[in-house]
Amino acid sequence: MDANLLVNIDVPDLARAEAFYTAALGLRPGRRFGGGGVELLGAGVPLYLLYQPKDSIAAADSRRDYRRHWTPVHLDWVVDDLETALARAEAAGATREGEIRSAAWGRIVRLADPFGHGICLIAFSAQGYDAIAEPAASA
Repeated sequence: MDANLLVNIDVPDLARAEAFYTAALGLRPGRRFGGGGVELLGAGVPLYLLYQPKDSIAAADSRRDYRRHWTPVHLDWVVDDLETALARAEAAGATREGEIRSAAWGRIVRLADPFGHGICLIAFSAQGYDAIAEPAASA
């Protein structure tokens, strides 16, 4: 069975989030779900912005907090021109967190969206991850 992937991002201001993600990353609106959500298209999978007010119940007994935070699950956006994509994201309201870094697989810069979520912009080298990949283990 093939699995389908849904990417959901909780935000406290749906209109502001839509404006950011369309301006910063070039996504376009798809379906709208009343005042509770909007589907954004233009990535490998749809991205769903979901309205969740600050301090609403999140996981277990924790409450949503939109200050800058870290989660091991974050979004990496592959771009052709890192400097152009970075300028576009910053103009839309992203905050840069460090300088552009280079590696054998390409270049990366870390950002935060206006709601505290981490985003990385990545421009792959000609080899991409193949520059550091090891052969897959045989079964």
